Amino acid sequence: MAEFLVIVESPAKAKTIERYLGNKYKVKASMGHVRDLPRSQMGVNAENNFEPKYITIRGKGPVLKELKTAAKKAKKIYLAADPDREGEAIAWHLAHSLNVDITSDCRVVFNEITKDAILESFKHPRPINMDLVDAQQARRILDRLVGYNISPLLWKKVKKGLSAGRVQSVAVRIIVDREKEIQAFIPEEYWTIEGEFLKGKDHFSGLYYSLANKEKFELKSVEDVQTILQQMDDDKFIITSVTKKERKRNSALPFITSSLQQEAARKLNFRAKKTMMLAQQLYEGIELGKEGTVGLITYMRTDSTRISEVAQTEAANYIRTAYGENYLKEEQRTEKKQSKAQDAHEGIRPTSTLKDPNSLKPFLSRDQFRLYKLIWERFLASQMAQAVMDTMSVDLKNGNVLFRATGSKIKFPGFMKLYVESTDDQVDEKDKMLPDLKVGDEVFKKDITPKQHYTQPPPRYTEARLVRTLEELGIGRPSTYAPTLDTIQKRGYMSLDNKRFVPTELGEIVHELILEFFPDIIDVAFTANMEQGLDNIEDGKVPWLKIIDDFYQDFEIHLEKAEKEMQFVEIKDEPAGEDCENCGNPMVYKMGRYGKFMACSNFPECRNTKPIVKEIGVTCPSCKEGQIIERKSKKKRLFFGCSKYPECEFISWDKPLPRFCPKCEGVLVEKKLKKGVQIQCVECDYKEEPQS
Repeated sequence: MAEFLVIVESPAKAKTIERYLGNKYKVKASMGHVRDLPRSQMGVNAENNFEPKYITIRGKGPVLKELKTAAKKAKKIYLAADPDREGEAIAWHLAHSLNVDITSDCRVVFNEITKDAILESFKHPRPINMDLVDAQQARRILDRLVGYNISPLLWKKVKKGLSAGRVQSVAVRIIVDREKEIQAFIPEEYWTIEGEFLKGKDHFSGLYYSLANKEKFELKSVEDVQTILQQMDDDKFIITSVTKKERKRNSALPFITSSLQQEAARKLNFRAKKTMMLAQQLYEGIELGKEGTVGLITYMRTDSTRISEVAQTEAANYIRTAYGENYLKEEQRTEKKQSKAQDAHEGIRPTSTLKDPNSLKPFLSRDQFRLYKLIWERFLASQMAQAVMDTMSVDLKNGNVLFRATGSKIKFPGFMKLYVESTDDQVDEKDKMLPDLKVGDEVFKKDITPKQHYTQPPPRYTEARLVRTLEELGIGRPSTYAPTLDTIQKRGYMSLDNKRFVPTELGEIVHELILEFFPDIIDVAFTANMEQGLDNIEDGKVPWLKIIDDFYQDFEIHLEKAEKEMQFVEIKDEPAGEDCENCGNPMVYKMGRYGKFMACSNFPECRNTKPIVKEIGVTCPSCKEGQIIERKSKKKRLFFGCSKYPECEFISWDKPLPRFCPKCEGVLVEKKLKKGVQIQCVECDYKEEPQS
């Protein structure tokens, strides 16, 4: 019979850890929290020091009963929930339910689920850290006070089903403010002049830079372009300056939670929620055949890039063997710890560098493999040598006009041999070399091309860009980003257009109401300071009651004012322009959990609903009768199909065009590239030049 009971959060972890600990240990899963504030009421007594009312979560009765039975038979109980604030709170709730002394050495934490890490952690059990518990409890109570006071107000004044929250409302504000910037943006004209030059058989390009007297003359109109062109003499250019430099580039640091979400969005097209779900699976363990279930990555909720010496040594040995001594980093580079970072864990890394992605591919799903490969490559690259670039800059003079050409070449790839971090505005890493040029050389014009441009408004937020912004502003914490982005979409406050957030009418209305009556809730600085207050609770610098009380005094005043002065807002249904085929009443657009849909205006007498069909103006190339319409798969992926489905089964992932292939009369489609689109035929090799 087992002498010790270990309680973790998930069954996957329980199975792995029990195998590592041996026969004396019984490992069971709590399936997350067993106690929480009630869903049906506030659960916080603001009149009695904000005392929380915790109850057993509905459905957790049998789990708790099983844990209590096992606890009675055990000599000692170890609480091994996740190593963060929420995990500490889960352990505290379990201790309360199982009558475990929180001052005893009952708490065990580990950053990775490997045999060595597990065995080492059980050598150093500790009491439950009440500062961590209080910080999590304060967050939970703050969110409850905000959500359970403002949300019912929105239900009463606007419509049912709405919600408000501290981090959520700030995220909505950021998106709405960006949309206002875009709408207010006035584009300005500007021009560039591109030159194509020849030196012997070599050709290269450069751009107009300035007048030869170094005076910057901006090109704002075609007249400005003509002014520059008139100051050029002939087709001959003289090289007046050649600058060669060696530039070194550092690798990106290991992933933290937010950077993992951003990079997975950019490189793998994963939503934040999906990234965290897959990372959880990799952390908790994957069945690796004879090896059994093994945790493949370290804990994925972290804001630290710190890496253990053991992991650094293992990575160095792997790099030395796989790439050679010259690919080893000369010295470890550490990121200066930000004041906002809790630095409780290591950065996200593979539990063993020796488990390379290809060796694990047979055991992983496609998406698990892609995310593991991303984490493995990022970590290993962070331990590799700098990349070395040779750069060259050349000034070319003609009359009173200077052009500048630049080029670069990878001299030593270093970490870039394995991995290069992406950005929201990706730069091509290919070599762009100039011919061998010296001061005084003559080159000749092949072509001079003026190009008209217009300044662009700031871009809408992608998930990756929004996560980065929230992190930079100190809003929320690693574990809050994915659920926050999910909530603002489920509530109908935001929609996604080309993977970018666009506020809905409902989102703008709710934002304006909160801005008017609860300005602190969506004030970026206020919310960031509140996060700092929670960190201070964790560090034992301030009692949690003080943080809650300071907040609630002002919040209560705003709440009373809103109850009295907030006007009722009627969101009228938008006419759909067609009548219900069942009862003849007009159809209207309504907002549902999964976006807009059409419904009969005679609801509830008539419950007819149907999806919104968006035609793209193309007749079906298969049946020649139906119209091509936009559809979405079960996984929300956009595709195109015939309106006469199921009679006609034509479908295409790529958008069909209303014209046909000039070579074979086949169907032309728009194929999305990383940058822009390419028009190509589905039946032959005809392709057109890519469009940005």
